[in-house]
Amino acid sequence: MTVPDEPLSTSILAVIYFGDVVFAVSGALTAARHRMDILGFVMIGTITGIGGGTMRDLLLGRTVWWTQHPAELLLCVAAALVTYFFVKDDIMRRKAMIWSDALGLSAFGVLGCHVALAFGAPFVIAVFMGMITATGGGVVRDVLTQTRPMIMCGEIYATAALVGSLGYATLVQLALPQGVAAFLAFLAAFSLRAAAIVFNIRMGQRADFILIDGREGRSQT
Repeated sequence: MTVPDEPLSTSILAVIYFGDVVFAVSGALTAARHRMDILGFVMIGTITGIGGGTMRDLLLGRTVWWTQHPAELLLCVAAALVTYFFVKDDIMRRKAMIWSDALGLSAFGVLGCHVALAFGAPFVIAVFMGMITATGGGVVRDVLTQTRPMIMCGEIYATAALVGSLGYATLVQLALPQGVAAFLAFLAAFSLRAAAIVFNIRMGQRADFILIDGREGRSQT
């Protein structure tokens, strides 16, 4: 039997909208690297923002969240448009894409786990759904822009999402308040991803070649 969703708290709603914005920005910045037009910015930004959550809801047999709450979709569109009009410098775009993606990954790892737990999913499934929520949008973004997904490049990416998701589920089981558990789990996931970015830490072999603007080129990461 499916357990109905619990009402989302203010802290969890804040995580949702924060994750939407930073992931939509990362998608729009990827569109900028491929010199897309304004509709390309909106499409890639929006898909990045809502893609992971859509996958999670479909797998859980749950009503896709943004179809009932269009404010989330509009927020992604707005974030992509702001990026299109105001972020012009190429170096700034690259750095902003990496860090906004890291923030979105950390936030959605926690969010996806929370939603799955509230829907009645078992502990292990909820942790997995957190990882799907965190990485799904980025994978779709990379596939659509013909870029090798970061989860296939030896990056500490899905692992960081897993740390956030597992951390949140564990802390909730220990009866910590949702807001505290969400913050600590987000901090753990972001710290791991940030360390990987700053110190170029990888868990696998470096991918020598990736697709850049539709052509094979040597990885710069």
